[in-house]
Amino acid sequence: MSHDRPARPTRADYVAWRTATTRWRDDDAYGHLNNATYYELFDTAVNAHLYEATGLDVRALPQIGVVAETGCRYFREIGFPDPVEMGLVVDRVGTSSVVYRIGLFQGPSDEAAAEGRFVHVYVDNSRGAGERPVTPIPDVVRAAVVPLLRPEG
Repeated sequence: MSHDRPARPTRADYVAWRTATTRWRDDDAYGHLNNATYYELFDTAVNAHLYEATGLDVRALPQIGVVAETGCRYFREIGFPDPVEMGLVVDRVGTSSVVYRIGLFQGPSDEAAAEGRFVHVYVDNSRGAGERPVTPIPDVVRAAVVPLLRPEG
């Protein structure tokens, strides 16, 4: 048996928090949160933080973050009607990308019910549709995500 699987994340692994209200429609036919809803929660956790921390409409910046990669590790079922607490931490801030982790918690458990990986790559917002070159992260965004860097240890 391999022991390479990362430890299940706990509340202490995250830096910033927000709560989302679950809705009846979020559950699938089996009565637990639909897989697509997990990704909506990850997107909301990251972008709501950026809006609040920068005080700007991040969609209107000269450089915008587009999602280059997402993933999710599921540990236990969650669903309606209880709220979901979303913990946010940044694993890496590069020249043109930010790697986030988002832990989803429901109820009193200290262990995450799921954890997402979410990568933003910054591109030129002035080019419109089509190929856009990667650009440096805007300073205002960098200032908003650096405080979320993973605590050492």
